[in-house]
Formats: sequence, C-alpha cells, structure tokens
Amino acid sequence: MSGHARGGPLAGIRVLAIAKVWAGPYTAKLLAQLGAEVLKVESTSSLDEMRAYGGLDIEHAPYFLSQNTEALSVRVNMKSAEGLARLKDMIAISDIVLDNLRPGAMAKLGLSFAEMQAIRPDIIHVSIKMYGSEGPLGPQTGYAPSFGAIGGVTGLVGHEDRVPEGMNIRFGDTSAGAAAAFATVAALHHRERTGEGQQVDLSAVETMSSLVGDRLLEYALTGDVPRHRGNAHDALAPHGFFPCARNAWISIACEEEPEWQALCELLENIDLARDPRFASLSQRRTHRRELEAELAALTAAHEACNLGARLRAAGVAAYPAASSLDLMASDTFWSNGTYRTVLNGNGDARPVVGPSWRMAPDEADIANGAPTLGQHDNYVYRELLGLEEAEYDRLKANGAIS
Repeated sequence: MSGHARGGPLAGIRVLAIAKVWAGPYTAKLLAQLGAEVLKVESTSSLDEMRAYGGLDIEHAPYFLSQNTEALSVRVNMKSAEGLARLKDMIAISDIVLDNLRPGAMAKLGLSFAEMQAIRPDIIHVSIKMYGSEGPLGPQTGYAPSFGAIGGVTGLVGHEDRVPEGMNIRFGDTSAGAAAAFATVAALHHRERTGEGQQVDLSAVETMSSLVGDRLLEYALTGDVPRHRGNAHDALAPHGFFPCARNAWISIACEEEPEWQALCELLENIDLARDPRFASLSQRRTHRRELEAELAALTAAHEACNLGARLRAAGVAAYPAASSLDLMASDTFWSNGTYRTVLNGNGDARPVVGPSWRMAPDEADIANGAPTLGQHDNYVYRELLGLEEAEYDRLKANGAIS
C-alpha cells in the first residue's frame, strides 16, 4: 500500500508518533496537514484512550476520528522484544519521533534521545510532558485542565467576583500541541542548516504560562495580583458580551466617542448617551457595571446577527457570539476549506476541521480521515521495512504485531 505522498511543505518528512489522547495526536495532525507522513504507533493492548470515548466501538469514536486525520496506523506491541526491535527499525527510517507518554517511559523502553541517536544520528525527538522531562516536577503527569490551572490561565478566566472558570475546551492540549508542531518545524530547519538532530523537550504548563502575556509580570510592576475580570478591558468601555433574543449573545466594544454615540442611537436611547455616568470614556470605565446592565436591557430584544450588522455599518465593533452549530452552518468555512470531508478508515465519510492556513503553491492534500487500528501494518512492515511475507506473518502470529 504505497502512494501516501500528498504534497505540502513537509512532503518527504516522516513522523513516528508514539502519542495518545490529544496533545501528541494534535501535533501529529498539524504536521500531517503540512504534508508529513505520520505513522501512528498503536497496539491492541495499549490503545489510544480516545478510541474508547463516545463511540460504538474503537473505529467510530468521534474524539479519535477528529484528532487523527491523515495518520497511518501501525500496530507495534512494545512489550514484546521483537515488537520493540521493529519499532527501532521504524525510528531508523523516520525523521521525527513524537511522544507524549508518561515521563521516563521512552527511556524505560531503551529509547532515550541518546539511544535513538545511535539508531539515527540526525533524529529529532519531540517530547510533550506536563512539566517537561527535567527538574523536580518532571515526573508529574496531568491533563489539559491541569495545564491551564497550574500555568496561570484558568485563574484569569471567569466573571468578576465569582469562581474562576477556565474554558470548556481542550485549550491546554491544543496549545501544547501547536507549540510542539512549531518547535518541530524549527528543529527541521536546524537540521537542514547543520545536519544535526535535536531533542525538543516541551512543557505543557510553560506553554500555558506563555499565553498569560503581560499579566505574568503585572504583580512585579504594579503590586496588584492579576485576577479574573470577565470581559472588562483596561482601556475600553463598553467591552463585553450582551444578551440578545433567542439566547444569543453579541460582543460590543467602543473606544472613541463617535462609536459610543452611534451605539446609543442604534439602540434608540439618546438618554443613555446623555447620562452623566457615561459622559466620557473615563466615566464609562468608572461606572462599567451600571453601563453593562443598561446595555443588556437594551440589546435583549434584538436579533444578534441583525444588530451586529447594523452596528458594524455604523462603525461599532460588534459581532454575534457564534455557537458550534453556527460554525458548522457557515458557508464561508465550507467554501474556503476550513471544513473538509474525508474518508475514514472505517469507510465513513466525515467532515473535519482542516488547517487554518492556505498555501500556494503546494498545499498538502487532505482526503483521509482517521485510520482503523493497524490499517497500515502491511504498508509499514512490508513496504517501508521490507519484511518478507513469512517474517511478517510470524510477527503477527507471535504477538509482536498486535
């Protein structure tokens, strides 16, 4: 089973992904979307947990299907000496080894970076861990909510005077995965320039902390501990989300006086513009809570899309808060390739979220969804590693390929 070349800037690069759940597979997906060939290492005895989430069986789990676009599944029993030997053969023909296993797991397999360099001197090893692999906290493990909380992001998200809430998405995993993909491309550039491989040791917690921005240093500069403040902005008022008809919401932000006046006019409340509490930007910031309550009462009867269009036409930054259903119904996202229909290994056609970039020329083709378990065993073992059929059958029979 050959013919996996799909074009793209990373065409010809092979990634051996010993990665599960979300952050590692997300990294692999981004690299695949750039044209890399991703060999996803799996086994019946050590499944990717996402194969068990929300599906009727391991071949129809929606989380797994969404995160493994264009991956090629190869079964390797890493508990078997012969299986581990074949894994080392795969390292020898790969450019990148990606793992997000527990700290120390790769070394226990005899696959430290130095040991992988002995197999292939210019190998790039990308390791995603909660705290990285070094230091006193290196052995700790965790999931996306842990990354966001410990990294300082969760404590800054939520309504003022209420419990910090974080976000109900896997932003910890996807942020760490995106950072790992970025570092991988940089390591490939380094190898192109010097001939050297690299060890990329990524900390998911530090990735989260890097997203905090100026808040990370605010205490040192002001003496105030940064706290969650809802949608409040240091310079703008109003700045936030306001209710609309049918449980919709609209974001509104005003910086200059003409914008504020236009907002009041479109909401048909000139008295609001004349209210001394809101007579200037400084006053609106001082009386922000009263301002938000007044605006919420006025926007509640409006259709979000219609109000947003009218406000934007008047020069006010105002956009409806899109739901997942709104996004899936977006003609723009379908027409520009944000959504792609792919064919999964189980035979089902499925829409997936494609790359957030457009490249010309030579953008990678994306036509295949997530693989079934071991779907590409024959391709990897027979074509890439060159095993004879008898040896291939023997390894399957003794459980090295299982």
